[in-house]
Amino acid sequence: MHHLLRMIKMRFDALVIGGGITGLFTALDLSLRGFRVALVERGLIGGGTSGKMHNLIHSGARYVTNDIESATECASEGKVLRRIARPFIRDTGGLFVDVDGDDEFYGEFINGLKKTGIEYRELSREEALKIEPRLSESVVRAVWVPDGVVYPLSLMTSVAVAAHDNGAIIGQFLKLEAFELRSDKIERAVVRDMVKGELLRLEADVYVNTAGPWVGEVAEKAGVEVSVLPTAGAMVVLNGLLNNLVLNRLRPPSDGDIIVPFNGHSVIGTTASLVESIDELSFSDEEIQFLIEEASAMVPDVKRYGVKAVYGSVRPLIKMGGAGGREVSRKFEVYRHDKPANMVSAVGGKFSTGRLMGESIGNVVARMMGSSKESRTREYVLPELREPRDFADHNLPLIDEDAHFLTSLSSTSQGLASDNLWIYSLALISLMRLHRQKLMRLD
Repeated sequence: MHHLLRMIKMRFDALVIGGGITGLFTALDLSLRGFRVALVERGLIGGGTSGKMHNLIHSGARYVTNDIESATECASEGKVLRRIARPFIRDTGGLFVDVDGDDEFYGEFINGLKKTGIEYRELSREEALKIEPRLSESVVRAVWVPDGVVYPLSLMTSVAVAAHDNGAIIGQFLKLEAFELRSDKIERAVVRDMVKGELLRLEADVYVNTAGPWVGEVAEKAGVEVSVLPTAGAMVVLNGLLNNLVLNRLRPPSDGDIIVPFNGHSVIGTTASLVESIDELSFSDEEIQFLIEEASAMVPDVKRYGVKAVYGSVRPLIKMGGAGGREVSRKFEVYRHDKPANMVSAVGGKFSTGRLMGESIGNVVARMMGSSKESRTREYVLPELREPRDFADHNLPLIDEDAHFLTSLSSTSQGLASDNLWIYSLALISLMRLHRQKLMRLD
């Protein structure tokens, strides 16, 4: 039986809305607890904020002076991800670079590292240059921390397959249109099949809103308000690789102060500007040039390399009175709504803490369902899958279900990001075929 028909015929314990890192880990968490779970994503899995990040797994060092809670969560979750998702993380290490003039921040930074227990090593200018010879002559010293690089689309593919293998139904190109309410609860969700245009009605005991920057829109359809601060971040991909480690400017978090080595390119990030339209994201030439100028203070050769691509995404930050994009904490919150009483929403967080968010959501849902089963994702080793790029040249015949993985490809036009999405789509099709026997058994 087609998986869409199964979705219509079944009543689920939980329906997860949104297929980024948080939604996927939520689906896996609940599936491992034995719940019947479905996830709907309006586009491609990982096609939103989670798939367009700067590919950095945080050590937590970036937040030790202004957001201790986030720093501690990142440090802890980084260790967990290295244990359960080892194939998708590269331990590059990171340097916080003290450029001449940044000295006043140094002592506060070291104290923050000590307070949070994050591993670090202080390096002289000469030691830093041995590791990163392209660093500026203005560099005074550096601090090594355990930052790393993540392959987000690969990791999310693995989480999706793991959730599926544990009984979850993962539906792509299924867009939430409305909730049908009865009394103080959601009776069913109305979703549109973006391939065929048909409306489907899905029933569940609990509805979980993990829609990222769209979490407010989803909540509004249920008649509740969830305040989100949509903050856009631009990333510039250079035409080559300039650094071996993740490079951070040793100063309070600001624009253009990170350079990440990723797939043969250096990626400069990021900005933090408030946006009104989540779906119409664009970046000016001035923003791009500003990022290049700022990054060149650490690595002057940045100016000599051309720009391969520019991409970006919108962070779903928690709205805090009077605070702008940089001042807002990167922590997350999980809300159990009073009305509708069977809805949960999650806002905030980072890719690095997506698993922890899924666990926290799972704890709330389990209590709502009267279950004492505990989360297992902290120790559950994700399946080791082939890298998406390995599938790039596969020219496989399509089957009906594959259309759900391909519909949005023609609408993506964000340089490197669209290349990744194209490869990722082929990877998903291939991976689903590799798991076809399990699909057939479930059907």
